[in-house]
Formats: sequence, C-alpha cells, structure tokens
Amino acid sequence: MSDETTSSQGPMPADTALPRWLSGLPDGLRPYAALARLDRPVGIWLLLLPCWIGLAYSRIGSGFQWLDIFWFMLFAIGSVVMRGAGCTWNDITDRDIDADVARTAGRPIPSGQLSVSEAYLFLGCQLAVGSLVWLFLPLDAKIVALLALPLVALYPFMKRVVWWPQAWLGMTFNWGVLVAAATAASISIDDIILYLALALWTVAYDTIYALQDREDDALIGVKSTARLFGKRTRLAAFGFHMGAAALVGLAAWIAGADEIGALTTLVFLGHGIWQANRLAAEREKNALAVFKSNVWAGGMLASGFAVAALLV
Repeated sequence: MSDETTSSQGPMPADTALPRWLSGLPDGLRPYAALARLDRPVGIWLLLLPCWIGLAYSRIGSGFQWLDIFWFMLFAIGSVVMRGAGCTWNDITDRDIDADVARTAGRPIPSGQLSVSEAYLFLGCQLAVGSLVWLFLPLDAKIVALLALPLVALYPFMKRVVWWPQAWLGMTFNWGVLVAAATAASISIDDIILYLALALWTVAYDTIYALQDREDDALIGVKSTARLFGKRTRLAAFGFHMGAAALVGLAAWIAGADEIGALTTLVFLGHGIWQANRLAAEREKNALAVFKSNVWAGGMLASGFAVAALLV
C-alpha cells in the first residue's frame, strides 16, 4: 500500500495531519489548502505562540490591557496567513527537492496538482491579506515585522549551503516575540534574551523534525542538524532545549516573574526531558509525534507568562 492518500484531485501529501478534512474539501481548494499547510496546524501554532509569549511577557509587571485582546486575535490571523505564505514560498523553491523525498512527493507542486504560476498567484493573495494585518500594527511593530522578510525569503535556501538551517528557522519563526514587544511598548534586552531562548527551542524541535528525512536528505545532499549530529542528535536536541530553558529563566527573572517564572521554566525544561526520553525509548520512530508535542511546550510558556502578567 502506498503511504500517500489519493483522491479525485490527485495524491495528497504523505505527511498530512488531517487527511479526512483535506479530502473533504472541494477539488479546486484542496491543493491550495495543502500548499498553505492548513492540514498541518502545528506549524501555525509554533509561529503564533512566540507572538503570544512575547505579548504576555511584555505585560509582566504592568498587566494586560483590553487592547491586548485585539492584538492576540490579530497575531492569530497573521500567523495563519504568513505561515501559509512561507510554506508556499518554500514549496516553490523546493519543488525539485520535494519530488525526490517520499514524505513530500505528494505535495501540490511536485505532484503536478498546481503549477508554479498558480502557486505564485496564491502566494500574492496570502501576502495581500498579510499586508492588511500589518497595517493595523503600531509603527514600530510595522518596521520590526518588515525586517523579518529577508529571513523568510532566504530560509528555503539555507539547507543547500549550511548545516544549520534549523538555526535560521529559529531566527525566523520566533520573530513574533520582537513584533509583540514592539506592539506592547518597545524592544528591550530581556525581549532579545527571550527571542534567543525561543530560537534555541526551535533548533531543538526542528532537529527532531528533521530526523524523518535524514536518509532522503543524505541522498540528495540537503543539510540539517539531524544529519550533522548523527547518532548524537537526541543529545544535541536536548542540549538546545536546556539552553532555551536557561535563557527563559533568565528572561523571567529580569521581568520579575519570580516564582511563577521559575515554575514555568522548570515545566518547560521538564517537557524537554520527556522528549529526550521518548526519543531514546522509541529509537526516533515517533519523531513527528515528539515534534508536535512542542505546541504544548510553547503553550506552557505562554500560559506561565500570562499568569505572571495577570497577578500584577
């Protein structure tokens, strides 16, 4: 049996997380939903949570404002749209590589469901919606958000030239921390420490994610930290998570989160220990499930900082 799901529109990606939802869409919409990874909401959460974490962190010591409800919602809309745009751009640039990897060969462009021109048109539509979200941001946050565009544009090419594309993704995916800080007030040194913490966290979870493609990546020459560290990948991923926890703790201490900040840091570190143990017990067979669990890790940070902000 093939590992790809098929439909009247053609094959669906083998790594779709919501095959029934995706197959239930009209034929004309299904390839676009797959291209934007709407069937894989984990990526949306991992892009959105740094925004929410950054906003909650910025309110420690001053408390939330009613306007923050609007910012939380705006970040959610922006994350859905811009994550989809980033995935579309990634698939356009990686179409030849995706065709040679079993997990990605069923994606809309390499499988022929969408042409490159159609993908570019869809990318333009998503960026247009993202621009409308951007217009609502304060001026400083607008400037900070624009600075992320080179990171997004260059990310798909990193795995072709460096062994650390996960580090580039860490800088890119967590830029929302800085946008949120600029939205709430201004960017300070502790916001940068928190940003670096989450960047290390991303290196950890994306290294785990890259375990799925390690053999295919070696055959086609794609670089990753999972290939770089080899048999020590699990230890390296935990090391990055531990470094992230240390910086989270430092940022929480600077912000005055006190006991709540310490507890949040310990719970976050505990999740990293659980991930390392599960990878060891199952010999990396469930790397995807362990990767997905990082939504809970991010949720722990967002919840902990939100509680700290509420208890002003």
